[in-house]
Amino acid sequence: MTTDRPTIMQIIPDLDTGGAELSAIEIAGAVTVAGGRAIVLSRGGRLEADLEVAGGELYRFPAATKNPMRILANAFEIGRLAKQFGAALVHARSRAPAWSALIAARRVGVPFVTTYHGAYNETGPVKRLYNSVMARADLVIANSHYTAGLVQDRYGTPGNRLRVIHRGVDMERFDPAAISAERVTALRNAWGLRDGDRAVLHPARLTSWKGQGTVIAAARKLMASGRLNGVVIILAGDSQGREAYAESLKAQIAQGGLEGNVRLVGHVADMPAAFAASAAAIVASVEPEAFGRTATEAQAMGCPVIATNIGAPPETVLSEPAVTKIEATGWLVPPGDAQALSQALERLLELPAEEVSAMAERSRNRVSEQFSLNSMKTKTLAVYDELLQTELRKSFLHSSRS
Repeated sequence: MTTDRPTIMQIIPDLDTGGAELSAIEIAGAVTVAGGRAIVLSRGGRLEADLEVAGGELYRFPAATKNPMRILANAFEIGRLAKQFGAALVHARSRAPAWSALIAARRVGVPFVTTYHGAYNETGPVKRLYNSVMARADLVIANSHYTAGLVQDRYGTPGNRLRVIHRGVDMERFDPAAISAERVTALRNAWGLRDGDRAVLHPARLTSWKGQGTVIAAARKLMASGRLNGVVIILAGDSQGREAYAESLKAQIAQGGLEGNVRLVGHVADMPAAFAASAAAIVASVEPEAFGRTATEAQAMGCPVIATNIGAPPETVLSEPAVTKIEATGWLVPPGDAQALSQALERLLELPAEEVSAMAERSRNRVSEQFSLNSMKTKTLAVYDELLQTELRKSFLHSSRS
């Protein structure tokens, strides 16, 4: 058995935003609560303070490089740091640093873990080789069954080296009872909503595969049928430098005469309040989501969800006809299908209040049972225990209850 206070070293390029970055911080917190030491190698970013609050330690490191020589140099440096910190295990969450971490872990003789966070595109043999590092770990964590299937299909990774651990939702943060009326009012005011307006939220960074164009096209169809009165669709997300794409969306909105009904509002920091302020949420991705945490966060808040039926959302959103009406937690529609999206949104907005309330209750219950942050933490710690013969999971559960 390794030391009772094992040091877990995670590596990720940045700590700005995104599921991988948040997961790194959340697992650092879990390791700390369990009595271990959590070190994160990264360039840092806007989430540094969150890592510190969680009890993790940031070591600034050029983890984002894709230069082959720099990757090799980083491998030697990671090996040196692993020895310096007494790291018991190295956990990589991104491809470029994973190559360095793999080499380092093998050199110093410690277990290596990866988390496969995305459905990485493979456009040729070079890209396939580059991506394959995420499947070369002692244990590979996939963030959904969909992702696990990709890993097995592409690399033949045996099932005994794969662990499916869904992205976790913080059920305390995403709790309708914890959201004050003031937070909701502040967001509605920031979005320019009038009393009585119903907001439909599409929270995603501004990039074409997230489906903003399909949402605008669906809004045009609803406008043409007179079903958009009193409804405002909120496109919430950073452009992340894609200014041309943002301008194209504004042009589509103007061409459809939708300026009063579709709004680009930029990044929204208070997502629990955003869902509380909305009558519905949309996940309109036209390419597969490896997980798609928006769908689970919305359901945790009791906000009805419409998602596309590709990638992982079918794992997180129960929809007719796969389940009965009284079991459904949302709607699934084909990607890029503006007509299907408009029809689903129309049905959602016409649901009686008691049906919306019943769906909200079963949605939150299902997320709590299957997709909670606590579940993600305990399952990840169990992976570490499996490789290290430690009892991090048991210690975490004991500390969490006390």
